[in-house]
Amino acid sequence: MSDATQVARIASLIGDPARANILSVLMDGRALTAKELAFVARVSPQTTSGHLAKLTEAELLTMERQGRHRYFRLASPLVGQMLESILAVAGPETARATTWRGGETLRTARTCYDHLAGRLGVALADSLTQRDFVALSADGGEVTDSGHAFLRDFGAEPVPGRRVFCRPCLDWSERRPHIAGRLGAALAHRCFELGWVARMRDTRAVAITDAGRQGFQARFGVTLPG
Repeated sequence: MSDATQVARIASLIGDPARANILSVLMDGRALTAKELAFVARVSPQTTSGHLAKLTEAELLTMERQGRHRYFRLASPLVGQMLESILAVAGPETARATTWRGGETLRTARTCYDHLAGRLGVALADSLTQRDFVALSADGGEVTDSGHAFLRDFGAEPVPGRRVFCRPCLDWSERRPHIAGRLGAALAHRCFELGWVARMRDTRAVAITDAGRQGFQARFGVTLPG
């Protein structure tokens, strides 16, 4: 199969509005049931089942069974990166659009698969690079010696693994990179663990708590609205 055919195949899968809704809601790394995804897709359970089968066969989703339920999630961080990149190319919705639900909350702070995005994610990336803790290139990143010391002290050293250690991920709302890979995941995990950010229901947006506003300012020099 040629590269062009592969691109066309994946594009046709993502281009369906129901399947695009399914993929978008899973961009925060959660696993949802087929029933929950049918509600998101706004189609019948039977139609959703067909969509899920196609997305799983294309290795865009993975499925796990727990009792009577089937849970679906993005197959890998690479799928999340692809979706975020598509959003970056598409750009923010215009002021006249009626389907945009995120508002400033989603733009301020959200999850992108398992790392932080939006103004918060970009500000953290800026802080780490400006302080020479992290060096980002077009397709990767490295942590400096002083950066390793900072991350150890913060409790966010990435765990070993086969996944990419650190890479820039183009933020679709800010058009600048936030940090993905194992480093991005470790930073996000620690911020949730500290209670600096909190998940919000039915959205990828996360709330910045009072503790978070103080912590991000003290540790990273980052000031954002909650």
